Amino acid sequence: MAANLFGRYVWLVDILLRYGRLTFQEINELWKKSNLGYGDELPLRTFHNHQKAIKDIFDVYIECDKKDGYRYYIDEPERLRGNNLRSWLISSYATLNQIQADRGLEDRIFFEDIPSGQMWLTLIADAMRHDRVLSITHQGFGKPEPSTFDIEPYCLKVAKRRWYVIGRSPYYSDRNKARGNKPKDVYLVYALDRISDIRDTGRTFKPDKSFNAERYFEGCCGVITSDGPVVPVVVRAYKGFADYLRTLPLHESHRELGSDGESTLFEYRVKLTFDFYQLLLAQGDQLEVVSPEEVRQEMRNFAKRLMDYYATKEEEPCKD
Repeated sequence: MAANLFGRYVWLVDILLRYGRLTFQEINELWKKSNLGYGDELPLRTFHNHQKAIKDIFDVYIECDKKDGYRYYIDEPERLRGNNLRSWLISSYATLNQIQADRGLEDRIFFEDIPSGQMWLTLIADAMRHDRVLSITHQGFGKPEPSTFDIEPYCLKVAKRRWYVIGRSPYYSDRNKARGNKPKDVYLVYALDRISDIRDTGRTFKPDKSFNAERYFEGCCGVITSDGPVVPVVVRAYKGFADYLRTLPLHESHRELGSDGESTLFEYRVKLTFDFYQLLLAQGDQLEVVSPEEVRQEMRNFAKRLMDYYATKEEEPCKD
């Protein structure tokens, strides 16, 4: 029942985002045609209850314009579209509603699998909600064996088909405090698919209100962070690849600088992490780094190593 109610809320938000302004009669007609309505009427009292619930859950205000024929609309929809989590949630659930309405679409809509999100997401999210310390068993890539330690979970992030938890490390933070090192608090990133066990310690922690996840990942192109500065990087996109970057920028700091017909320049303000270089390399020969020189040189180094990997080696003559 709770899931069905949530589906109703998402449906209502979705149709108002798509249609803009609707009278209650128009909403009711769309409701009867939806897979959630089953052809039944949407009682006005139920509709008003949904309005209140949507305000509480999504912080979305559905207003009524009496001067425009009592049409309902979402006030400040840009606030909703500017929130990545809420936008993703509504979009995903609205798509699920549509698939359920027409089972014939099940084999025609494909999603990327994110294996690491299957087991630990709800447990970590619940610990974040109640500020509970978790004990995790984690084995990083290249580590010979797993280790178990406590974390204070602050936020979750998905990148490159992996879920990550960002948490304060009590061990390293206490060690920094004892040694007088700064920053005192140490926040680390752990991939959920490298976690083999999570236990609730039963202890709680007091979150640091000054921690800001957006600031923590400022200038980053994934989950690898850096104490280095944010650097302006200019790239040249050749021919049609510029249109690809306009519709799907490499980074949120994307800015178009100009075009000469053959190529287009774009600027990104990023930290020079391995994630960023991987992103550049993934574009192949469609993209060239123009500046700064240190980034061009690093790309030359990558290109040289690739050439070494793929260079044809002369076979030694057979020996009798």
